[in-house]
Amino acid sequence: MRRTRRTGTAPELALRSALHRRGMRFLVDVAPAGTNRRRRVDVVLRGARVAVFVDGCFWHSCPEHGQLPKANRDWWRLKLRGVVRRDRDTDEQLAASGWHVVRVWEHEDADAAADRIRDLVRTRPVPVRAGRRRAGAHGPT
Repeated sequence: MRRTRRTGTAPELALRSALHRRGMRFLVDVAPAGTNRRRRVDVVLRGARVAVFVDGCFWHSCPEHGQLPKANRDWWRLKLRGVVRRDRDTDEQLAASGWHVVRVWEHEDADAAADRIRDLVRTRPVPVRAGRRRAGAHGPT
């Protein structure tokens, strides 16, 4: 398990590259405000408040490809259920803080996922934050 990468996996890099080709700029491996600081988001599109997770089929129990190891099945079943439970809790925390959560499976086509995310970002209204002024709104005349 030590060799399992937490960030910068091949599917994550492919998605980030696809998003970048579409002109999208983002933050990587961030703990957004309003969530448990130990939980980090793979790709954050701050303006639209979109949080993207790239989930591995094994660790996040993909319905198509997730399989339990033959050895220590009961332990792995509990471990992987805990991961899925934590994922749902993270989704709820982010949604309660005004974020839209997108989960991409590692087996998904990166370009198709990037198109889906781009379309979502285009339709999300950019929130207006209190205390921030628009350029020229109150400047000298």
